[in-house]
Amino acid sequence: MSLKTRILQPQILIAPGVYDGLTAVLAQQAGFEALYLSGAAVAYTRLGRPDIGLTSVSEMADTMALIRDRVDLPVIIDADTGFGNALNAQRTMRLYERAGANALQVEDQTYPKRCGHLADKSLISQSEMVGKIAAMADARAKDDTLIIARTDAIAVEGFEAAIARAEAYVAAGADILFVEAPRTGDELQRVADTFKGRVPMLANMVEGGATPITSAEDLQALGFDIVIFPGGIVRALAHAARDYFTSLQAHGSNTPFAHRMFDFDGLNDVIGTTEMLSAGQRYDGSEGV
Repeated sequence: MSLKTRILQPQILIAPGVYDGLTAVLAQQAGFEALYLSGAAVAYTRLGRPDIGLTSVSEMADTMALIRDRVDLPVIIDADTGFGNALNAQRTMRLYERAGANALQVEDQTYPKRCGHLADKSLISQSEMVGKIAAMADARAKDDTLIIARTDAIAVEGFEAAIARAEAYVAAGADILFVEAPRTGDELQRVADTFKGRVPMLANMVEGGATPITSAEDLQALGFDIVIFPGGIVRALAHAARDYFTSLQAHGSNTPFAHRMFDFDGLNDVIGTTEMLSAGQRYDGSEGV
């Protein structure tokens, strides 16, 4: 089922954040129907840096291609601001589509951007963002590649301005709407009430962020169609990694930490080593081709 078809189903779509082939395949094995390739997660893991616009379009496209080589699930990819003006956004669309993305999320911050849950953001004009959405729509090779329009206006211009921008982005042709960082449950409800039934809506759950953490079930009841958990896997793994390194430094051995680790065979089972080696034997002459 395509992402375009899936988001029209009654059940909300949960898309966990991933940042490489391993996290993608683990999410697939857990039964998720779609993935979210988070720009923040790539910045945290590949760069060891905060989400303040340091990640490049090529780093994101390369990561997308590696994930697509490993899993066949639909992937929503963070396109930040399109990495520049409307022409840059068109190039981003082409690069991401070729890498295997199914939906691009683009936002109305200035470039370089910053995490939607950090303070002191700034925005481009509404008209510039409308043009950027139209440019991306013109550049896409497939109608099934979706454009997710995100506005960060709540923290900059206020809630009513965010709704006005969102209306303009829907009129410009956005396939999915993403109003970033509602500050209360009431604001989440107001977003849903304004756009429910008119355009699919995405909610973003960031642990410790500006928006109250709300379950997928409750978001579905409000009227949201997609919920992403973009950085949760990095926060979980970073916590585990810090504990691991602390234990190894203290004990000079992984034995005390072994109950929290895959062993050699266990990880090979997860990543399908035996199956891949068997597949390779078809081509090495040992079984005949």
